Amino acid sequence: MSAPLITLTTDFGSSDPFVGAMKGVISSIEPEARIYDITHQVTPFDVLDGALILAAAARYWPAQTIHVAVVDPGVGTVRRPLLVSAGAHYYIAPDNGVLSLVLDRETEIRAWHITADRYFVHPVSRTFHGRDIFAPAAAWLAREGKPENFGPEITDYERFTLPGPEISENTIRGVILRADRFGNLLTNLRPEDAPRLATGARFRLKTGQAEVTRRVTTFGEGAEGEPCLLLGSSGYFEIAVNRASAAERTGAASGSPFTLEFS
Repeated sequence: MSAPLITLTTDFGSSDPFVGAMKGVISSIEPEARIYDITHQVTPFDVLDGALILAAAARYWPAQTIHVAVVDPGVGTVRRPLLVSAGAHYYIAPDNGVLSLVLDRETEIRAWHITADRYFVHPVSRTFHGRDIFAPAAAWLAREGKPENFGPEITDYERFTLPGPEISENTIRGVILRADRFGNLLTNLRPEDAPRLATGARFRLKTGQAEVTRRVTTFGEGAEGEPCLLLGSSGYFEIAVNRASAAERTGAASGSPFTLEFS
């Protein structure tokens, strides 16, 4: 690969040396690599949050980009480090489901259990595989371009499926998947789950301590302090408040249930 692209998605934050150490390892092995941050603000230990963020961003990167995702509450345990080729991209991550949502939209998938320790930084820390396994694996893949050299090919990698809404004639029950930094609440409801929303049908959505009765097409259409429902850029409906936090306004958060009833 020439001038390879490597992205990093982690829950490490920005106040500790972890991200800097990973970038140093990558640059030492493959100085030509261009390293970019998707985010380091994944909710700590939250594999679902990491999966949602990675899936929302990864598709927009050029072909052959190497995505490193380290949300790894099981670091140092028997969970496996993975290298995955999916569609036009490569992914390097712990085998804990953090790649589930990017894999859901791909049909051509190959995965390898990273076991070739010649690609590791030694001694390998039991608590920082981001630095000692995932970062060097990304750099060596960028340098050599041979995923089959990293270990045996596998098919039994971990995957999970997002919980779908429960739909009856006039009622939909679902869950809040995450809140972004603006306090917008991402639901697990898609347009195909509630086609009546596209017809202007009257509804009442309850979550946390609030009710939502208005659908808008963009944030600025909502009145001040008014929770509204809109279709977000991820393809799921979101609850938002114009220039304010829907999470604070409603008291809802990741994992909170919601009920939508049509009149």
